[in-house]
Order: sequence, then structure tokens, then C-alpha cells
Amino acid sequence: MRDPYDILGISPSASADAIKTAYRQAARLYHPDKNPSPDAAARFRDVQTAYELLGDEQKRQEYDVIRRRNLIDDPLQEATSLWSAYIDKLTP
Repeated sequence: MRDPYDILGISPSASADAIKTAYRQAARLYHPDKNPSPDAAARFRDVQTAYELLGDEQKRQEYDVIRRRNLIDDPLQEATSLWSAYIDKLTP
């Protein structure tokens, strides 16, 4: 799943009211009854899933902790594996 903040088009520091407003706008835009696009239903489900996560304060806090951790830890892990592979190629 993509980042729920990206799906709703809001920043991670958005207020609860801003989240609700963004959800309503996106739901109206992608609702299959209003949007004839073939991927409207899938996008609408993504919007609903994002709002279910961000609309609940406890779920949002848990997601934000994981998101911050992944933004910090994953690049280090990836960089370490890349450097290890590079060094292994250099050593005979």
C-alpha cells in the first residue's frame, strides 16, 4: 500500500479536520458512481483504507512511529548491503 498521506494528498502534520476534508474530497472524486474511470473503484478503496488508518488517532500514531522508523532504518540497511556487495566484488 502506498503512503496514506500521499493517497489523501496531505502532509504528516495535518490536523484531524484536514484529514477528514481530504478524505471527503478524494472519496467524492474517486467514487465509482461519480467517476467512470476503470480504476476508480480501486482508487476509492485506497482512499477508504487511508482514511481508516489516519482517521483513527491511535492507528495514526502507530503508523507514524513505524513510518519514522522505516525512513531512518531502511536507508541504513540498504546502504550497508550495497557497500557489502561492492566490497565483496573488490576483494579477490
